[in-house]
Amino acid sequence: MSWAVEEWKEGLSPRVLQKIHELESQVDKLKKERQQRQYQLETLEAALQKQKQKVDNEKNESAILKRENQSLMELCDNLEKAKQKISHDLQVKESQVNIQSGLLNSCKKDIERLEQELKR
Repeated sequence: MSWAVEEWKEGLSPRVLQKIHELESQVDKLKKERQQRQYQLETLEAALQKQKQKVDNEKNESAILKRENQSLMELCDNLEKAKQKISHDLQVKESQVNIQSGLLNSCKKDIERLEQELKR
């Protein structure tokens, strides 16, 4: 069948045939170059999609970590408030213990004084 494709070239001068051959070679070369570039483009598009997916995954991971960080910060705030409340309560109770201890010492002295009076 290639002879039918070449039939139209019959009778052309060698110079014209040479030019046709050069043009056909150039067309073949350009076709191969186009295929290579098309392959490169497809490869680059695939790499781009992979990078976009990676960026999306990183964004999602970042959002998750931000939420977790916010939750931990709130938990720390709550724990700090609880610590402050417990510390305040402890101070109040220590104050009450000191007052009771003072009263106890006072009562002991009164008892000792009364015992001394009884002995007399």
